[in-house]
Amino acid sequence: LGRGTIGGVLAANLCGPRRLKAGAARDHILGVAAVSGHGEAFKSGGRVVKNVTGYDLSKLMANSWGTLAVLTDVTFKVLPSAETEVTLALRGLLDDHAAAAMALALGSSAEVSSAAHLPERVAARVAGGSLGNAAATLLRVEGFGPSVAYRIAALKDLLGNAGPLEEISGDNSHSVWRAIRDCAPFADGLEKPVWRVSMAPAQGHQMVLALRMQAAADAFYDWQGGLIWLRMEHGDPEADLLRGLVRQYGGGHATLVRAAPSHRAAVPVFEPQAPQLAALSARLKAEFDPKNILNPGRMAPAASSATLGTATEGAAL
Repeated sequence: LGRGTIGGVLAANLCGPRRLKAGAARDHILGVAAVSGHGEAFKSGGRVVKNVTGYDLSKLMANSWGTLAVLTDVTFKVLPSAETEVTLALRGLLDDHAAAAMALALGSSAEVSSAAHLPERVAARVAGGSLGNAAATLLRVEGFGPSVAYRIAALKDLLGNAGPLEEISGDNSHSVWRAIRDCAPFADGLEKPVWRVSMAPAQGHQMVLALRMQAAADAFYDWQGGLIWLRMEHGDPEADLLRGLVRQYGGGHATLVRAAPSHRAAVPVFEPQAPQLAALSARLKAEFDPKNILNPGRMAPAASSATLGTATEGAAL
């Protein structure tokens, strides 16, 4: 209990800052074995890339959060780790200039594998404060040593006028990106609401600026700003305000990752679906788990469930 599992990686469709280049869990799943809410065991996919026929239920399990089936066996395609990793840090950029710099870098031939922007003060909460307080716009380049050196030099030429540049390599680079992956700047043990927002990268900083005009919020940007981590400083998730602004600035998804129990009970944790999509999801849930046994209420309000009540459970034990 309290620890992640490889099945949970698929069920939550987890990913990290490398998603730009490597994808998420669903992009690497080859096959699964699982048990549905009917109590029926089933398999989908296989152990090699070309052994996938019929409905791709393996992909369906991604981001289902355990509401469709219990995964008993999963097969992933894996990739070799990079020989060399170097992160180029641009210092002191405002959010809009950082978004422009990241877009320029990602559109170049440098094959940037990760891009993130840590605004002023947020940078100090990463990697033991090794980045200091100044804003840090981070670009990771990976591969064979000579190739990485060439591409880092190309990025320096491209972004030479953007601001001061620093190189971070080896374990220091690893620890910086691990902290970004794990949302370390907001992993402070408090109950201040934390949101994970996915939207168009070019609109992210504009949405955050509009939000800050109406509510106190701290933020940092991953995936060139397409993924935004937000912490609401006054304790109210401001769900309607935030989701309204996300729709206003091109649409996306806002997931409430952390909040006080009272707020989590009152606010939809996942982005509410359009009625047609919600109806489709409900039919899919009914096919796999008609008695609503598996994670009732996780992704939609719980209706009737076959889960035993407290008194019955005590008697059964």
